[in-house]
Amino acid sequence: MKPDDLSKLRIERAPSAAPRLKRRWGKLALIGVVVVAGVAFALTRLAAPVPVEMVTVTSAYPSQNFTLLNASGYVVPQRKAALSSKATGRLEWLGVLEGSRVKTGEVIARLESNDVQATLAQAAAQVNVAIANQQQGAAELRDAEANFKRSSELLAKKFISGAQHDSDVARLGKARAAIASQKAAVASAEANRRAAEVGVEQTLIRAPFDAIVLTKNANVGDNITPFSSAAEAKGAVVTVADMETLEVEADVAESSISRITVDQPCEVQLDALPDTRLAAVVSRIVPTVDRSKATVLVKVRFVERDPRVLPDMSAKVAFLSRVVTEGERKPVTAVQPGAIVEREGRKTVFAIKDDRASAIPVTTGGKVGDLVEVKGVKAGERVVLAPNSKVQDGTAVAPLKK
Repeated sequence: MKPDDLSKLRIERAPSAAPRLKRRWGKLALIGVVVVAGVAFALTRLAAPVPVEMVTVTSAYPSQNFTLLNASGYVVPQRKAALSSKATGRLEWLGVLEGSRVKTGEVIARLESNDVQATLAQAAAQVNVAIANQQQGAAELRDAEANFKRSSELLAKKFISGAQHDSDVARLGKARAAIASQKAAVASAEANRRAAEVGVEQTLIRAPFDAIVLTKNANVGDNITPFSSAAEAKGAVVTVADMETLEVEADVAESSISRITVDQPCEVQLDALPDTRLAAVVSRIVPTVDRSKATVLVKVRFVERDPRVLPDMSAKVAFLSRVVTEGERKPVTAVQPGAIVEREGRKTVFAIKDDRASAIPVTTGGKVGDLVEVKGVKAGERVVLAPNSKVQDGTAVAPLKK
């Protein structure tokens, strides 16, 4: 056999199965990875928080249903006074502090008064001198009257001359004239004493009415000069106010003033006491318009008084169409109507707790302004507004980004 024939001799073998198995497992692994990734993506999408709009359950007052107008203003005392002395001098004594209560006529401060006290003592001495002179004149008058009586009797018996009798008559007239002059001198001296007493009184500062001291503007040793602006001098020593006359001054737009009348019921809410509403009435409407603001000043008098109310507190006034009844005085829990949905035949809200929606059955009441009264949730809780079918009990939720 030739060598070339030998090269044609070979054993036929079946192709190896290993490469095919490797390719098949590679495809299966790739398919598995894709399936796992898809499932993971789908689960991630299903577990992602549902974006929702959230609102807060609040407390609302039933009086909102019959509120005609709202305005803002400040608490002011109707009776308020800055107290000073009429005299000028150095403050010697001050008997009050901020918050002190004073009674009508009570002395609350005193200026140095040595000079006017000396003037008063001098005037009192002059009164005593004038009274002593009057007493002396009265004795002289009594003697002149007795002498005149005797002279008249003697003249009738021709025991004295007419000239002597005329002299006795003249003496009586002088005595009477002296008495009149001395009475006038006593009156003048007493007037001088009263003037000196007024001078002393002007160094005292008294409370004009029952009040509370709001501010203390001077200290002992300060010069009090009420009618000038001298350097380092003080005008008013203290400022007092009658807390029983506190009222609210509110600015109302002139276009709305026709909706307000005297004695109209109101409710006052103070920024310092947000959970308290005090009954009030319109006391008076100031008959002028502020050009710069186009508003009319309305003064509201408190019907209910609270010792926590202080001058210059910010206040909001609700002008009402009728008086608030006792049952309408307390706030109710309310929420926006869109937060209430029907689920399984019950009215439900979805409260947000730990970033998940929690279905809470509620009972609804009447409308309170733009809100609806609800029972079953508390004021301050956050709930889902207009929840859709994706929001269920336990659904993860997140605030809707706008």
